[in-house]
Amino acid sequence: MEKTTLKLTRKIQLLIDLSTKEEKKEALDKLYQWQNRCFRAANLIVTHLYVQEMIREFFYLSEGKKYKLADEKKDEQGILNRSRINTTYRVVSDRFKGEIPTNILSNLNQALISSFKKNRPEYWNGERSLKNFRRDMAFPFDLEGMSGLHYNEEKKAFCFRLFRIPFKTYLGKDFTDKRTLLERVVEGKTKLCTSHIKLKEGKIFLLAVFEIEKENHDLRPEIIAEASLSLEYPIVVKVGKARLTIGTKEEFLYRRLAIQSAHRRAKIGATYSKSGKGIKRKLKAVDRLGQTERKYVHHRLHVYSRRLIDFCVKHRAGTLILLNQEEKTEIAKEEGFVLRNWSYCDLMTKIEYKAKKAGLELIID
Repeated sequence: MEKTTLKLTRKIQLLIDLSTKEEKKEALDKLYQWQNRCFRAANLIVTHLYVQEMIREFFYLSEGKKYKLADEKKDEQGILNRSRINTTYRVVSDRFKGEIPTNILSNLNQALISSFKKNRPEYWNGERSLKNFRRDMAFPFDLEGMSGLHYNEEKKAFCFRLFRIPFKTYLGKDFTDKRTLLERVVEGKTKLCTSHIKLKEGKIFLLAVFEIEKENHDLRPEIIAEASLSLEYPIVVKVGKARLTIGTKEEFLYRRLAIQSAHRRAKIGATYSKSGKGIKRKLKAVDRLGQTERKYVHHRLHVYSRRLIDFCVKHRAGTLILLNQEEKTEIAKEEGFVLRNWSYCDLMTKIEYKAKKAGLELIID
């Protein structure tokens, strides 16, 4: 049976809700310590999982040796003194005891085991290398580590405690659905699933995962919408006799190429910029324009994909087919200009997510 729910991830900035600088610094140092231990634990877990999976290759020195990756108390051929899932958890919990909440290690262990099982055939055939985790990775937690989520009228923010550290949200000029989703969580109408904390340049971000109900539209699977993605027209969609062209080459590229030109001029001019605080000050304009291009593309692709799905819903199309995408992707890879300036994969990802949310079946031809 098809699931009626969908998981959404939203990035929300957090502030440590303590009064003094010393207390805030102590809490932030603790978060960075947890991040470091999580990074080390993740690499350890993946290494042990791989060794366990490949252990049959290590028995070539001993003939007739039988083994099974199971608890020896439950299976005669078992070579483990506990369950397989518990082995990796015990490795990291024993090593980092008292340095990081066990809730984080437990969620990390479950996520990595699930990911490892999914990619196991490729590991076995030597077609994929093991994951290697960065020091700035986000660390997971579930609702057991989070308590007291509520909206504080005085602070005009959502407040909660994460492993006894008080936080409040900073939404700023929020034009998305973050506030609405948090309100629904407080009211008990939406479920908050296992989420992550991300630390970046001294800032704290909550990568909150919400489980929501899919949109309920009166769609008919036999009505098919055919869409084509290209550089001339970002999206052309047809349902029966109805046809819609979404965006144009000039409309999309004009602004993007203008931003790129400004970015190049800023790079040249950075050589003669006033210093004073080192390279960060000299490259301030360069960094700002780089972010401007990313934000512009991100916004335009969201608009295009939203209009596509709205058109399908309007005409009650339950099936959406993207035509000739493999061929166009190969052409884009061969042409540097197209590959640099037209985000096929990003647009397809956004279409896939919105189609799933609206209840459309997506077929990529």
